[in-house]
Amino acid sequence: MNRRRFFQSTTATAAAATAIVPQLPVRAFAAAAKGRSAEELATDEDFWMTIRNEFTIDRTVINMNNGYASPAPRTVQDAMKRYLDFTNMGPYHTMVLQLDPKIEAARRMIADAAGCDPEEIAITRNSSEALEIAQLGVNLKAGDEVLTTNQDYPRMLTTFRQRARRDGIKVKEISFAVPVKSMDDLYKAFEQAITPQTKLILLCHITNRTGQIFPVRRICDMAHERGITVIVDGAHAFNQFPYKISELNCDYYGVSLHKWTFAPIGTGFLYVRKSRIKETWALMASSERNDGDIRKFEEVGTHPAANFDAICEAITFNNNIGIERKAARLRYLKDRWATRLAKHPKVEILHNPDPSMSAGIGMLGLKGADPGKLVTALQTKHQIYSVLVGHPEYTGIRITPSVYTTVAEVDYFAGAVEKELKLL
Repeated sequence: MNRRRFFQSTTATAAAATAIVPQLPVRAFAAAAKGRSAEELATDEDFWMTIRNEFTIDRTVINMNNGYASPAPRTVQDAMKRYLDFTNMGPYHTMVLQLDPKIEAARRMIADAAGCDPEEIAITRNSSEALEIAQLGVNLKAGDEVLTTNQDYPRMLTTFRQRARRDGIKVKEISFAVPVKSMDDLYKAFEQAITPQTKLILLCHITNRTGQIFPVRRICDMAHERGITVIVDGAHAFNQFPYKISELNCDYYGVSLHKWTFAPIGTGFLYVRKSRIKETWALMASSERNDGDIRKFEEVGTHPAANFDAICEAITFNNNIGIERKAARLRYLKDRWATRLAKHPKVEILHNPDPSMSAGIGMLGLKGADPGKLVTALQTKHQIYSVLVGHPEYTGIRITPSVYTTVAEVDYFAGAVEKELKLL
């Protein structure tokens, strides 16, 4: 290779490293969707095969535990690898000077999807970090009461319990039925539990257990009429079903982007109502001059930019699918296995099938059989991954297929459950 060809080669390689990888074939996808409802498309396997092929998943297993963390599509993986490779060419002049400023594009795209101001979005590593910023950053004094449920995410309950030990606040956990009968029941459970000491409410938008959706706007409106601040755990909600955070009237909202948004593992965000930013303490120290800046919540020391920059590809991937289509597909897959297994005498469905009360997350309960043994049998004998969810008031198996899951896989799962229940 002569000198000229060498430099031409290296220049082409550098350009390729920063090129934007094409998204899934949008034209073919859009043409197939034109004039068809989301519900009609939800049952079209050919339509969803295009999306399935964008995921480099292990096809020797059936993953029904996408609620833990989702694999990222190829475009997201490629973007993150490009950014990591570029980072390691520096990292000061590559990551700090070039990639870090690009995170602002991720902030803008998240805000657009959430329907809020980019200056209300702090990019975090997950929903736990996002929610703890809010939980520990809100001013509370000894005797103040926090109201939540006993089915909220364990880490969030632990956060408030630690604050109770440290600051003397009171934590009140309410219970609700499984499955829930109506949204009114959830609303009344919060309304009736409020006392003059209640200063803060934490609730899930959709629970990580049974996939129950809450009437967030009604609860927020009721709480604000009483001067109560509201934190919403949206770890599983964002990009699972359609809504805008700006329409919920909450004060804080935490999300994991590596769940239903398909962003790299270790990405999330915290929404903080603009009027609340200044009064909320950052989790890690920030100078006084940043009091009113949403970026004060991102002060965690040196961290990679690649994960956060690749969020842009994940948001684009979801936009190409369309949230209405995505939600319809997830509900269709959940309803397919749940409707079939509900007929089995040993099965109890622990989620409400009403589309206003559940989306893609479903929970399988058993009568007269050990759910732990079923989870083990599904994994060891059928290579199906699910997760056992224990609670003092119920035990069930959480089932979370994704957009790359096929009807054949859902049917195989249901058949494997029926087969194993004969042995339990």
